[in-house]
This record gives sequence, C-alpha cells and structure tokens, in this order.
Amino acid sequence: MKKRTFLKIIGLFGATSAMFGFNTANESNDDAETINTMDNQLLKEGKFTLPNLPYSYDALVPHIDKATMEIHHGKHHKAYIDNLNKAIESNTNIWNSLEEIVQKLNKKSEAVLRNNAGGHWNHSFFWETLTPTQTTPNEKLAAALNEAFGSFDAFKTAFTKAATSQFGSGWAWLCKNKNGKLFISSTPNQDNPLMKKLVKQLGVPILGIDIWEHAYYLQYQNKRADYINAFFKIINWEKVAARL
Repeated sequence: MKKRTFLKIIGLFGATSAMFGFNTANESNDDAETINTMDNQLLKEGKFTLPNLPYSYDALVPHIDKATMEIHHGKHHKAYIDNLNKAIESNTNIWNSLEEIVQKLNKKSEAVLRNNAGGHWNHSFFWETLTPTQTTPNEKLAAALNEAFGSFDAFKTAFTKAATSQFGSGWAWLCKNKNGKLFISSTPNQDNPLMKKLVKQLGVPILGIDIWEHAYYLQYQNKRADYINAFFKIINWEKVAARL
C-alpha cells in the first residue's frame, strides 16, 4: 500500500470532529453527484485505529449497559478495524481513505474488505449518534422530518418499523438523497447507504441504528423493539442536525 502523509477528506459534519479528528471538504462521486460524508483517516503508517468514545462506557445506562458498550466498542469494533488493516496490507490497490473504500465496494469486492470497512465506518458513525445528554431536533431538522414523514411521531414509527423488520443483522438509516430530501432505509450486515454499487437507494446517512444482536442482546435479549425504543432516548439530535 502507498503510504501518504496527507488526508483525502470527504466532509459530512462541516467542522472538525473532536472524536475522530476529521476534517471536511466536498468531493464528487463517480456519478457526478456531490456526497458530503464522514471520513476517518489513515495514519502515517497506513493503519486505521479505534476511535475513542465521546463518553464513558457506563454513560448510556440504563438505556445501554456498560458491559455491552465495552464489548461492542472494545471488541467488535476493534475486530473490524484489525481485520480491515489486514485486508489493506494484502491489497496493493487499496484506496486512500475509508470513505473511498466504502463508496467503491461492489458485489465482486472481497467479503473481508466489504464487511470490515463497512463495520468500521458504521460504528464510527454510530458512536457519535449517541449521547447521555437529552437533546431534541432543532427547528430545521424538525421541519425536514415533518416534510418527509408528516410528523416526528410518524418518522419514529417508520424508522422503528425499518429497524424491527430488518431480517437478521444489519442497520436502519435516516438519510438524505442528492436533493436533500429525507428517506428511511435498511441494510444487511455492515452495508450502508453510501455503498452506491450495493444499495438500491444511494443516500447520505444522518442517523443510524445498529441492530446486530451484539448491540443489545446482553440487556434486551431477543427484545429488539425495546432496544430500539431505548435508542430514541439517547440520540444526539444536535449531531443529526449538523449532518443534515
């Protein structure tokens, strides 16, 4: 892999993220659409690293227990990163950034690259979606939700349905399309709506919930609906609004 001392950045947040050390900018994808998204950096030695959480492992109690957070972040997410780094080492044609890897994946991509690049991106995004401090959608976000779904309650119902009905492991997403309109989708495994060659509807995620069992099983067992309901109590709506 060619090592570089600079970052190629594709921005989602419009400001530097203290959690991941992101910078932001715009880049057009292969379809000449501009997609502003989160990106994580390759360090100088060409390795991805596990990002720190912006809160303690027990900060989300009682909605998500400490043990789940320790295992989810310290073991599952770390494993995605470790396996992604191994895949990069064996691939001399790898792209420069995590964002590029995710966007250029296709049905012929190696499973280890698809699963672990997606796992790293999705989880990095997920940690910033959560907060122990109660927040609410700001005026702009609330208006966008009302325009797309009719009301916040209707959005919550639709998002919950997408998360509940996703068969097996995966994610549910609130996204904006290239015209800035909001829509809800779900993806299996560690896929996400940025994977334009793998998803039916391309979009920029602004909210996502991990519905793999490792995200909730210690506390909620098979009661996925209870976990989804708890998730709504710890959403960082300020972050979601910033992504919008």
